[in-house]
Amino acid sequence: MTDVSLLVGGQAGDGVMRTAELIGRIFNRMGLYVFVINDYGSLIRGGHNFCKIRISERQLWLHRESIDLIAAVNQDTIAKHEKELVDGGRILYDSDVSQYKGSHESLPIPLTDMVKQAGGSPIMRNSVLIGAIAYLYGIPPSLANDILMQAYGDKATKNIELARAGYDYAEKNFEKILTIKPISREQTPFISGAEAVALGAVKAGMKLYVTYPMTPSTAILNYIGPNQESLGVVLVHPENEIGAANMALGAAYAGVRTMVGTAGGGFALMQEAFSMAGQAEIPVVFVVGQRVAPAVGAPTYTAQADLKFAVGAGHGEFPRIVVAPGDPEEAFIKTGEAINLAWKYQSPAIVLVDKHLLESYMSIYIEENKVKVEPAEIAEEDSGDYRRYRFTESGISPLAFPGWAGKVVKVTSYEHNEYGYAEESPEGIQKMQEKRMRKLSSLIQDLKERETVKIYGDTSAENLVVAWGSTKGAVLEVMELIKKPLKFIQVLYLSPFPGWEINKHLKLAKKVLLVEGNMTGQLGSLIAEHTGFRIENTVLKNDGRPFDQILLAERIKEAFGWR
Repeated sequence: MTDVSLLVGGQAGDGVMRTAELIGRIFNRMGLYVFVINDYGSLIRGGHNFCKIRISERQLWLHRESIDLIAAVNQDTIAKHEKELVDGGRILYDSDVSQYKGSHESLPIPLTDMVKQAGGSPIMRNSVLIGAIAYLYGIPPSLANDILMQAYGDKATKNIELARAGYDYAEKNFEKILTIKPISREQTPFISGAEAVALGAVKAGMKLYVTYPMTPSTAILNYIGPNQESLGVVLVHPENEIGAANMALGAAYAGVRTMVGTAGGGFALMQEAFSMAGQAEIPVVFVVGQRVAPAVGAPTYTAQADLKFAVGAGHGEFPRIVVAPGDPEEAFIKTGEAINLAWKYQSPAIVLVDKHLLESYMSIYIEENKVKVEPAEIAEEDSGDYRRYRFTESGISPLAFPGWAGKVVKVTSYEHNEYGYAEESPEGIQKMQEKRMRKLSSLIQDLKERETVKIYGDTSAENLVVAWGSTKGAVLEVMELIKKPLKFIQVLYLSPFPGWEINKHLKLAKKVLLVEGNMTGQLGSLIAEHTGFRIENTVLKNDGRPFDQILLAERIKEAFGWR
């Protein structure tokens, strides 16, 4: 089976991430499965950026650390990544600015000079690289042209010309590495987690996206921004994170399905607004992209250390929904669910993601019909006396919106009575607290009809791995590698926590291993809190990078005694 790994590298501003995405789209169009991960520092120009592109005939869940080809637009890329090449690996590089005299096969190509001769800009060296890579892997030039035309539209002509020049130069000077043949399968999207989050939200009725840019959630802004008209969405970039959160509350109060995008540090600034959403029963969804923390941390690298922060967000007690998808399909479906549940139960919701999920691209099937607009409970316009916080058996009060004739729609951050006016009597406070918390019972029953966990592998196996979020991909790749009787439970919902579902798998397991991208086993703590089961065996790390399936496989084999 084909399993090819490429690396494209340069410095910030060289366009390597866009190049890797386009290469991925070419292979995806051929029917292959592709996974692309990017790695970059917190710089606008300079430094070192690279992307790894993995291609196979089977579904891929993660990149591969070892690489078959380096495509370098500068010397630094060669120096930093030569050691990652497999035996027989090759280095394709700009011979006008770099040189290579090592043990791997050298594929020099004068990118800079070719672009100058064609009258192009320096960033177009990437188009020459795309053409050369197309030849090296037996890809028809017409396919690369189609992808470039789709990407650049009326600006594609020069890029197509340079891609053809790269193809012709490679054909004349290099031998093909491999002819990768197209495969026949149902076409799937090649999509990032950020794009999937946005599209899932739109499918569930989102009309307003409010955000202050903060990596990694900026990737959602970058997608929605130029596509507002086609998506039917308005994007607002206010002055700061506090402004973003409060603006979203106001829009939702007015009846607009609204989502906020931020990262851990930005969400820290939104805590008062989040708590007000709980008190005022305003349905707002917050996408929180995790990155290395605390404080600024390493802002362009991934982590899973905000679980407890999300589950305990806001001061006081109130229902909240926290869901943690692990791939773009889940990001699409679970973001849509979060919006629907927020409106159905008039509670704030969090979609907890991370840099690895948001910014990586992969080929994956998405069942779009799993998301639709689920109606909220709306008051009748001619129902007379309106009480925004009317006491009901379920705790859910029918919604009305400002401007409805004869209705005063009063919301407040104060504890309040049914009409929204301040309430400070002990009986009144207790009654409203109980009213809000009654929504949890209905919400939990609703979740029992939805997918709160996923089970993979041998369902009868006594050895169980537990993980959440994007770490799912590494665990699935390990299961492909070790071929042992192993069950994997992926936790999707963190609040309300599906202890009812998880507990039955824990009870059947002989040995349980927890895998998380944090240092304290935060999911393990949540499991212990809700089920009483303490997972003693863990694989934990927080170095800013996703798990490597080779190293993780060794840790899993060691934990289960499979040496």
